Amino acid sequence: MPPDILDLDAQATSPLAPQALAAMLPHLETQHWNPHSAHRGGRRAKAAVEAARTQVATALGRAPEGLLFTSGATEANNLALKGTMETRPGRLLTFATEHSCILETARHLQRNGTPVTILPVGADGLPDRAAYTSALAANDVALVSAMWVNNEVGTIWPIADMAAEAHAAGALFHTDAAQAFTKLPLDAPAADLISLSAHKIGGPKGIGALWVRPGLTLAPLLDGGGQEGGVRSGTQSPALAAGFGAAAALSNPAEARANASALMALALEILAPIPHSINGPDPRGPHRWPGNLSVTFGVDASRLISALPTLALASGSACSSGSGRPSHVLAALRLDPAAARRTFRLGWQPAMSPADLDHALTQLTAAVERLS
Repeated sequence: MPPDILDLDAQATSPLAPQALAAMLPHLETQHWNPHSAHRGGRRAKAAVEAARTQVATALGRAPEGLLFTSGATEANNLALKGTMETRPGRLLTFATEHSCILETARHLQRNGTPVTILPVGADGLPDRAAYTSALAANDVALVSAMWVNNEVGTIWPIADMAAEAHAAGALFHTDAAQAFTKLPLDAPAADLISLSAHKIGGPKGIGALWVRPGLTLAPLLDGGGQEGGVRSGTQSPALAAGFGAAAALSNPAEARANASALMALALEILAPIPHSINGPDPRGPHRWPGNLSVTFGVDASRLISALPTLALASGSACSSGSGRPSHVLAALRLDPAAARRTFRLGWQPAMSPADLDHALTQLTAAVERLS
């Protein structure tokens, strides 16, 4: 049976992988134990959490000792920025196209006395490297935070090069890799802190992780038992951890990119007959994740979304699309507000069938022509 809603909002979330569900069920049905209890049941639950930690770290190409489970990438990003800046003097350096949880955390830190610089990006969504080099030259930067793959326009940033430049200036480097994990090889020894999300990769909602380079000390966000590495307090869920681990174990970046690239080629072919413009880097080039297409049509996004109830469509990040505010990412790319209101973030899971994508985009293009 075909799905009742065709998914063109892949950056917002992903379907739960069957392997993740299977890994979670025992802990939801019969294995209710607290992983921090010392008895036999607690030890079993703890073993499940640690096995999941190893699975996620292995997919990331890092040591499991550095991986802290969190409630999601938002908490991981908050912990990375606040946990670092509370323990180190200096400036926070980040970028105008970061996820809102990074920018709002930066503003929180700024209100509390931390110097913050938010750097511009180019019209293609890639970093302004001259501005970055100039900002680092002051030698007062404690931490740089830069997203690996942008959640709205799919730009892939040169994280290894940027991290090396930050380290040469004496700064630590954090990356939000929620949109990059399992899609790109992330094993290059670059970042000191890496944020991840389970529900972007076929895992459950409610869990993410922050990988912290061994030896790096962070101030905790939550005070308590320090269950996660002495930094993150709270009882961990073996079910969520097991689901995250099972989803991460399915990682195959080369296959994911090949599948997404084939779907991108199909999408560009279907969209070609109708007037549109594409935001961000070349959709066929190396600087864009091929499962993401930011496209501006000649019709208001809210009207088009209402006209297509069987399609999952988004005009921007899921975290802000219901706020009525224009996309800060599109504004940073210097798209005017009127064009931003006619812009969609189209995304497809790497495993989406070509037939489903064809059906979804055929509906979309027909509605654009009808409403324009």
